[in-house]
Amino acid sequence: MKWFLFILLFIIGFYYFVPSATPPLSPPQKSETKDHPIKEPKVVNGLLTIIGKTEEDVKKQFGQPTRIDDSAYGYKWWIYNKHANTYLQIGIRAGRAVTAFTCGEQVNVKPFRIGQPLQEVFNKVPIPSNVDVSLRTGTYRFELSEQDLASQPIVKVSNVYVQLYIDRFTGKVSSIRLMNGETLVKLRPYELVYRGTLPSASPLSPEERKKVEMANAYQIFDITNVIRQRYGVKPLHWHEKTAQVAYEHSKDMKENRYFSHESPTRGDLKDRLLSAGIKFQMAGENIAAQHIDAIAAVEGWLNSKSHRETLLNGQFTHLGVGVADKYYTQNFLKPW
Repeated sequence: MKWFLFILLFIIGFYYFVPSATPPLSPPQKSETKDHPIKEPKVVNGLLTIIGKTEEDVKKQFGQPTRIDDSAYGYKWWIYNKHANTYLQIGIRAGRAVTAFTCGEQVNVKPFRIGQPLQEVFNKVPIPSNVDVSLRTGTYRFELSEQDLASQPIVKVSNVYVQLYIDRFTGKVSSIRLMNGETLVKLRPYELVYRGTLPSASPLSPEERKKVEMANAYQIFDITNVIRQRYGVKPLHWHEKTAQVAYEHSKDMKENRYFSHESPTRGDLKDRLLSAGIKFQMAGENIAAQHIDAIAAVEGWLNSKSHRETLLNGQFTHLGVGVADKYYTQNFLKPW
């Protein structure tokens, strides 16, 4: 049969597997001395000034978004994706910017920048192992592990919490997320102790959940292409039928409470693609679970050797992404 001639690139291993080829998790050493203490930087312009600004302020600075996506945390993502080097997402809630994200190398995020060595960050900015947030609802302390400090440290600059995603294979800043205090507490990306009540996002209706899942799928597609172009790899085209296959696998994992490339009832990636009538020369798959959103899922894949190789594989030409709640599937393809 012809399908025996198809080449299947099947990536095995869970996201939580950390291959030995990844750099060590020990964070860089700070350079603070008594004579030259590290001071909190002052921010006068750039993306860090957008948190708290109105919708009109955002439009004046960045223009109309390409699209507006739903999120699971009460804000709407304004997506600016016309160019890879200026890729930007701004979260709007109640008419104001409460969060932002960029992996675009030309976006001004001073005093930080995409591609900045982590050692340089530690030399310029105090990076704490504990981060405190005070809200009307209580006080909250996030406790960062050694791995957090090496892969996703966070620092408060003025009233903005800056989370830096680090590419452990290069030791450089891969992307940057900005948040106000309430948004940080709702996302809860680190271990948390608190006094008071814990703010949480409102439960989503089935219709709202579906919109959030589609938004995460499209953002995974966008961010994947930004990262590919950063490393000189051609961007991928969206493949709708493959996206449906990816969604069904995420949904299957969620409903049947497993995490694997092989479904107990639908088989592996090859089986699932062929059952959908998709002919291919080459295919690959990345899966992830329990990440807070699309951004965190992609950064997780980037820091796992096998998943990174799939994400940056220049032989793939198409991509379908499917998200079911917090289960994420990427299906890469080179069709016939």
